[in-house]
Amino acid sequence: MSIDYKKELETAAKSMILVHEPDILIKIIARTIMQKAKVSHAGILLHEKDRDTYILTVSRGPLGLKIPKGFARMDADNPLIRFFRERKDKQIFGDGAIISEKAKRILRRRLPPALKKLLKGTLYQMEIFAAEVAIASYFRNDLLGILLLGRKTKGKKFSQDEIDFFVALASDVAMAIRNARLFKDLQLELEKEHRLFLNTTIALAAAIDAKDHYTHGHTARVTSLSLEIARTLSRKNNKKLNEKFLEYLHISSLLHDIGKIGIPEVILNKEGPLSPEERNKMEGHPALGANILKSIPELGEAILGVKYHHERYDGSGYPQGLKKDQIPLIASIISVADTFDAMTTDRPYRRALNKDGAIEEIKRSGGKQFDPKVVSALVKLYREGKI
Repeated sequence: MSIDYKKELETAAKSMILVHEPDILIKIIARTIMQKAKVSHAGILLHEKDRDTYILTVSRGPLGLKIPKGFARMDADNPLIRFFRERKDKQIFGDGAIISEKAKRILRRRLPPALKKLLKGTLYQMEIFAAEVAIASYFRNDLLGILLLGRKTKGKKFSQDEIDFFVALASDVAMAIRNARLFKDLQLELEKEHRLFLNTTIALAAAIDAKDHYTHGHTARVTSLSLEIARTLSRKNNKKLNEKFLEYLHISSLLHDIGKIGIPEVILNKEGPLSPEERNKMEGHPALGANILKSIPELGEAILGVKYHHERYDGSGYPQGLKKDQIPLIASIISVADTFDAMTTDRPYRRALNKDGAIEEIKRSGGKQFDPKVVSALVKLYREGKI
């Protein structure tokens, strides 16, 4: 029976996004590979930043091929590590995967002596782990880990569809592991010091921005404007906002688009209108973001801003069609700040409006898309020359 690898990749990516415990995540990845590709064993080498070394974190397969966690370590000068760090995988193999059989054929060609020696050393390292395939997992330009796959259980060769699946999966694995580590750090910081917690949140927000090539700096701008709107609301109503509310607003605005981690980059960066299916996926990001964060109870009301910042005052928004006072104030503030920044920033499908034009558009939408009192606060900031 043939496997729909595109569908399997989407399912695996969604599952990985929701796991915040790195050790559990890595076991899920190995199990997914074992089940879908029917390989004899699978291992994952992960980078340990402090020592700049790579550790075999998980090894699955028959008892004789299992290696205890941490037993195998590779330093930066190991041929397998060097091969991927120097990006020889792309240079020689194109798709980024080392298939031992193919590599042995390439060795028979005339290669520069240094490259030939490196490839021989790489194959020797793969043989130690009885690996037929090795695939790197990069975050930006950093080698985060390496997937090592044994022979297929029925002795068949790996198909190109399977190799493409592994390469794509490796990319998702890098993002998922990085995010899981960030979440782990986030939880640890919550137990330690609030300032460090905020720094970790900012790092996570930067990871979101990095995924969407066209919204660089968007999160920081939305956060700054959201806090200004909240303070203006407080002054207008002669009512001091609760410090805890401002703290939640700060965190929520930083993380309001975290659900976009689960949206394919081809959709996020598409130059042109989205198809109905693509739009449906895009509109799923607020609920996905809330689902990602729900395991961190200390976030409290911050999750409401993430989940409901695309609700509309007239009830025509998503994900739940809330209206008027049903929409939490934290979400209403982020909604206005998010829209203002989107309107005044160039996107691949349209040029930015000037601030005058954006303010007029938002004023016209007060009482329809936006909470009128939040719109009023934005207009006051604009008239005071603060935005």
